[in-house]
Amino acid sequence: MAENTENIKAAKDIKGDEEIKDPRKKREIIKTVIIIFLAVLLVLTFFSNTIMNRSLAEITSERANSGKLTERIRGSGMVMSNQSWDVTVDGNKTIEAINCKNGKEVKKGDVLLTVSAGDSEALTAAEDALAALELDYQKAILTPAADYSSENQAIKNAREDLQAAIAKRDAAVAGQSGVRAAKEKYEDDKKQSAYYTKLQTKLQSVIAAIDSDVYSTAPAEYTNDILGIKSEADTAESDYNASCAIYTALSAEGSTATEAEMTAAREDMEAKETARNEAREKYETAKFELREDISGKLAEAESEAEWYAAQVAAYESENTGAGMSIDDLNADVTAKQRLLEDQINALSKTQKSDENTKKMNDLDLSAKKKEVDKAREKVNKLKSETGSTDIIAKYSGIVNNLTAKVGDTTLPDTPLMTIDLAEEGYTVEISVEADKAKKIKKGTAAEVVNNWFGGVEAVVTDIKSDSVAGSKNKIIVFSVTGDVDSGSFVELSIPCGGGNYDSIVPKNAVGHDKDGDFVLTVVSKNSPLGNRYYAERVAVEVLASDETSCAVSGNLGYGEYIITASSKPVEPKDQVRMKDK
Repeated sequence: MAENTENIKAAKDIKGDEEIKDPRKKREIIKTVIIIFLAVLLVLTFFSNTIMNRSLAEITSERANSGKLTERIRGSGMVMSNQSWDVTVDGNKTIEAINCKNGKEVKKGDVLLTVSAGDSEALTAAEDALAALELDYQKAILTPAADYSSENQAIKNAREDLQAAIAKRDAAVAGQSGVRAAKEKYEDDKKQSAYYTKLQTKLQSVIAAIDSDVYSTAPAEYTNDILGIKSEADTAESDYNASCAIYTALSAEGSTATEAEMTAAREDMEAKETARNEAREKYETAKFELREDISGKLAEAESEAEWYAAQVAAYESENTGAGMSIDDLNADVTAKQRLLEDQINALSKTQKSDENTKKMNDLDLSAKKKEVDKAREKVNKLKSETGSTDIIAKYSGIVNNLTAKVGDTTLPDTPLMTIDLAEEGYTVEISVEADKAKKIKKGTAAEVVNNWFGGVEAVVTDIKSDSVAGSKNKIIVFSVTGDVDSGSFVELSIPCGGGNYDSIVPKNAVGHDKDGDFVLTVVSKNSPLGNRYYAERVAVEVLASDETSCAVSGNLGYGEYIITASSKPVEPKDQVRMKDK
């Protein structure tokens, strides 16, 4: 039994070995493996572009374009007052009050602070009296000066009138002997002017008649000959029309005219047509020649009429006052002379009176000034006695570097604050490379970049060499006006002129290496799996730049894509991927 069981197992093992060695089973296994391999290969091929793109640098690009660019140079500097005044207090005194703060504008005469103040009714009264006297004195100073402009103008006009009257009288006296001859010439000139004016009208009517072929309104003296020639042309025209009508009638359908009659009629018509054409040409030639002749005469008549009219006008203009006699002219000169003298004398009296008044006013003003000085001395004396002293601003300006506090004790020659004299202006200096400084001109207005609240202006006033040893830079000096404080910093953008450029690229797209400036452009290449993008180095020269863009020259085409940013460093010839937009 056991032996049979072993035989059965052996038989099964033999059958299994036979199944494994079956060729059909092997082919199925191989086929399945190949299918799986091809499927994996297909998936890898399909996603290879995506997998590779994920490993490439992602770039942002912009197109190069052309247009206008204004070059700017940026720099910053500290605002410095052109002139300042250090406020100090003599001796050791206690600060009792401070009437200003940093950045505040003060006027000359303002009280900046009070030291060692003390109460005093006498001082208060003295200060009130001083204020009243100063007000009275200021009013006296404001008295307007005498104005003689109207009197001087009246004298000037009277003097000019007198000179004109004298000139007219002298001319009348000098030309008395030639008055009659001039009068006779004037009458003759008027006659000649009228003659040529009338002649112009006649000649113009002749030209109008020639142009319209209507001679009824034209003077016969100019049109007799042309009328005869015109009559011949009209007759020839009528003869031709009549002959043409006969020939047309003979040629009409149904006519019983013989060939001979037709031939004779045609020859007669052709002969009269030739005669008509010759007569018409003769008339047109005569018209042209007559018009040329009349036009020449008209031009001559117009010239003569204009000349004689000018002579008449000149005489009438020069002899407007010819109706006044020599005695009348002398009387007119005397009257104008007296008027001028009266005006001069009146002005002289007024000036003397005003001068005396001014002297008295000056005496009063001097007395008021002495009263003010005396009252001020009294106030100062009382302040000194009570220990109260107001520190007065000697100049108008802006408070800066205020370090004093109420209760502090002053030290001799130690500044408590600085007054920047605003009216003297502020200055900012920045250092600029020499080649860039050549593009900056005096008088150029710069933009104040950190001018947050507006009102600050900066203008180039000077360009000088840098005083630092070995420096090749230039110092650009600006005059600054507006709401600025000494010690603050301003950032300036200086325009250096503009121009039109073929290639303008973003400023952050321009790189620099040992070979100079360059940009990276995007080059597209076709592949079986789609477009591939590569970075290509293009050498450029920066021609100008502003805050955001550069104008460059180089082998760069309009509209070409320029790399402006990337997810990781990009070198020339690197494959890149475009950022999805």
